[in-house]
Amino acid sequence: MSKERDKRLARNRRHKRVRKRIFGTAARPRLGVFRSLRGIYAQLVNDETGKTILTVSSLSPELRKKLKYGGNVEAAKLVGKALAEKCKGKGIEQIVFDRSGYLYHGRVKALAEGAREGGLKF
Repeated sequence: MSKERDKRLARNRRHKRVRKRIFGTAARPRLGVFRSLRGIYAQLVNDETGKTILTVSSLSPELRKKLKYGGNVEAAKLVGKALAEKCKGKGIEQIVFDRSGYLYHGRVKALAEGAREGGLKF
């Protein structure tokens, strides 16, 4: 097995282990994070109904104009702030943060800090 495959499998194991305990509701939805080399994606999910409430990514048109590159820490922080703005528009103030098995470091941490700066509580 290759090193990249081992890393991916380890992340999936961590993600499954964490998801056993984290659950989003209508009052407090789950913020799921996915990062790729080109961008970072965040979505709010109500796990009771299995519905996605809203999504924001560094590749979305409103953020793409502001960013030179979507796969860095600055882009992640802007995604977090944009997510917080959209949440305020929907009346959501509290969330549950799901880092999806990624380490709380770098882009994932920047997204979380941007969301907190925007007014979300978790």
